[in-house]
Amino acid sequence: MPPSPWQHHRNTGLADDIDFEIKGQELQFVEIELDPGESAVAEAGAMVWKDAPVTMATVFGDGSGGQGGGFMGKLLGAGKRLVTGESLFTTVFTHEGRGKARVAFASPTPGAILPIKLDTLGGALICQKDSFLAAAKGVSIGIHFQRRIMTGLFGGEGFVMQRLEGDGWVFVQMGGTVVERVLEAGEELHVDTGCIAAFTPSVDFDLIAAGGVKSMVFGGEGVFFARLTGPGKVWIQSLPFSRLAGRMFAASGAMGGGNRGEGSVLGGLGDFIGGNR
Repeated sequence: MPPSPWQHHRNTGLADDIDFEIKGQELQFVEIELDPGESAVAEAGAMVWKDAPVTMATVFGDGSGGQGGGFMGKLLGAGKRLVTGESLFTTVFTHEGRGKARVAFASPTPGAILPIKLDTLGGALICQKDSFLAAAKGVSIGIHFQRRIMTGLFGGEGFVMQRLEGDGWVFVQMGGTVVERVLEAGEELHVDTGCIAAFTPSVDFDLIAAGGVKSMVFGGEGVFFARLTGPGKVWIQSLPFSRLAGRMFAASGAMGGGNRGEGSVLGGLGDFIGGNR
């Protein structure tokens, strides 16, 4: 049998260096193999199964140990996660036995789990605020605010994002089909704000008008697009969770069947502007 294209082999680094394999197609899960003493950190509730020698510990924040010392440092890390709409806690899984042990984590929505080694991207990745699934212990999970006022007001899901930093492996969950684009210096790409899954910090994020008045009102794509300018890498998802949730509410006939415009300070108006109503 040929080796899996997702299989990773060990490499030294500051974060725990883990082996892994991603399985499945539309509903994927990542299986992480740990050596004795190695740890992985994951979102609460993401675990599918684990071997018995792998112990679980619930911690404030991301468990990276890079938040500073003591309770206040841990509380600061947890507070950053709360801003992005995540739980105050994450779960750390540590292999405390002998030999190899495995633990598996699943994405809660249809799509893809993308493995990214942060040191190949300069040590940081900006992604949608609900993208983080799991990582090697030592990777920190912070927040990223768009600095431009207009982007903050009308950027929808792109206003508050996650910032993943470190040199280890992270596993981010993206909706639908995922496409990676490499932008040259000065090259622009126009994307629906919800379809931006992740990008490197060197990419500039701004907004651009969707077109004329008729296109804005009747086009269904919202008033603004995200304008991403290189150099850097961009990952685009075809089915953002907010769009999926909005269609499900609309189909169910629920009152106000649409998404909440998560991340937009305009709330319901942000839904209209973002093309989700």
